[in-house]
Amino acid sequence: MRNIKMTVAYDGSDFSGWQIQPGKPTIQGALADIARKLTQEKVFIQGAGRTDAGVHALGQTINFKTNSALLPLEFQRAFNALLPASIRVLGAEEVERDFHARWSALAKTYRYRIARERIISPFEWRYVLHYPYPLDEDAMLQAARLFEGQHDFASFAASTGSGEEDADRTTLREVYSAELVRQGGELIFTVRGKSFLRYMVRKMAGTLLEVGRGKLSPPFIRELYELKDRSRSGPTVPPQGLCLVSVEYPAAWWKVPAASAAAGEPPVKLR
Repeated sequence: MRNIKMTVAYDGSDFSGWQIQPGKPTIQGALADIARKLTQEKVFIQGAGRTDAGVHALGQTINFKTNSALLPLEFQRAFNALLPASIRVLGAEEVERDFHARWSALAKTYRYRIARERIISPFEWRYVLHYPYPLDEDAMLQAARLFEGQHDFASFAASTGSGEEDADRTTLREVYSAELVRQGGELIFTVRGKSFLRYMVRKMAGTLLEVGRGKLSPPFIRELYELKDRSRSGPTVPPQGLCLVSVEYPAAWWKVPAASAAAGEPPVKLR
C-alpha cells in the first residue's frame, strides 16, 4: 500500500466546505471521486484542515493510500485533467505509510483579508471582506499580538453542534504568531499555530474589527480568555476573506524517491 501526499489549492466559493456532505459539492468529495476513478479503489482523502464553506486554500495538504502503480506526477496530471478549474493539485509525492496530512502537521498558517477601499474590484470580492468604514487600525495592530501564546480560546470557538462533543473537547490552543499589517488597500491578518478550533480565526478577525470600531479595547482580549464566553467576543466574519495559506511538516520524513517507488524499493530517510 502506497501513501500519496499532495498540495492542493482551491477557490472555496462554490463548495460547501472541505468535508464530504451527502448531496452537496465539497472539496474532499471532488478529490475522492477522482481518486476512485483513477485507482478503481475506495479511497479516503485525508486533509490537513477542514475548511468551512466559502473558505479558500493556497496550500492545503492531503494524503491517500492506494495500491495503484501510477507515479505521483501521473496522479497530479490526471487529477488536474479531471478536477474542476477551481481545484488544482500543485504538487504530488510518495511518502512513508504513517504520514498523515492532519496529524503529522507541525503548523498551519491562515490569512484573513479585509479590503478598506471605498469600491471593491469585481475580481476581488470573492476573496475579501469589504469594510470601507472608519477603523482604528493602530488599536487593531496592537490587539492582534495579544492572540499569540497558549490560551483558552473558548471565547473564539463556535459550537460543534453537539453538546456532548463541546463538553469533551479542549479549547486550549497555542498561536505561534499573529500579525495584522496594512498592504495597499487591505488589512491582512495572518495567524500561525498547530491547530485551530472551528471558526476560531474568523472570530479572532471579527474581534479585531470590534477593536477597530472602538467597541472593544485591545486589553479586553486577555479578559476573553478568562471569560470563556463566545458571546462576548467579536462576530464570526464571513468566510470568503479566509484562506489556508500553508501547512508545515517536519523537515525530514520517510519519502519514497520516484525511481525507488517505481522499482518497489523501501523509502530512504531525507536529511
